[in-house]
Amino acid sequence: MRLFALGDLHLPGGQEKPMDVFGPAWKDHPKRVAAHWRRLVRDDDLVLVPGDVSWAMTLEQAAEDLAFIGGLPGKKLLLRGNHDYWWSSIGRVRAALPEGMHALQNDCFALGDGRAVCGTRGWLIPGADGLGEHDQKVYQREAMRLRLSLEAAAEAGLRPAVAMIHYPPCDARGWPTLFTRLLEEFRVPLCVYGHLHGPAARLAPPPVVRGVRYRLVAGDQVAFEPVLLDPLLEPPAPA
Repeated sequence: MRLFALGDLHLPGGQEKPMDVFGPAWKDHPKRVAAHWRRLVRDDDLVLVPGDVSWAMTLEQAAEDLAFIGGLPGKKLLLRGNHDYWWSSIGRVRAALPEGMHALQNDCFALGDGRAVCGTRGWLIPGADGLGEHDQKVYQREAMRLRLSLEAAAEAGLRPAVAMIHYPPCDARGWPTLFTRLLEEFRVPLCVYGHLHGPAARLAPPPVVRGVRYRLVAGDQVAFEPVLLDPLLEPPAPA
């Protein structure tokens, strides 16, 4: 089994959401996603989808988009993004997913070889001026959810192969955050994330920060091609 990642699919969800208003990179992007996915991914592979799956507002509206993903090769592991308004209780989400699709929330996903995938949605990270009261609470809550996920793997005797977070876990300077500290504490070799589009990609973390690799896999940043993760799963050599 190979591991891939592709985030920020932003499928229409029955909404009038032509994504090409955000630039030509998004023109006919669902067709491009499907074409690249079918070309690269085999049925025994796993594709991580770290958030912003669908513009749907309800789980019922998301059914068509979930079926679209479910019809593509491989198993899929989904994570909630900030635009996944359709994502209700985790029980309802899991019950609605097509066969071979899984959702990650407050737990881990075992790969069957002694490794696991962990993760959480993430949130805004503190800047020079800190965070407002609401954002600070969500930031701390999301860090706790990441800890729960990593601890779930440890309690099951599994090694975290990769963490998936929707928001970037740190800024372009690589300054420590609650998220990066947890990834370093649990010796996670790779973190994939999305959320950043177009010029905002300049805010992406450096490729390696304190022994952890970071890879932006938002759809428009990788030409809507699932990114093969296996070459990135070994810890980077010390600087």
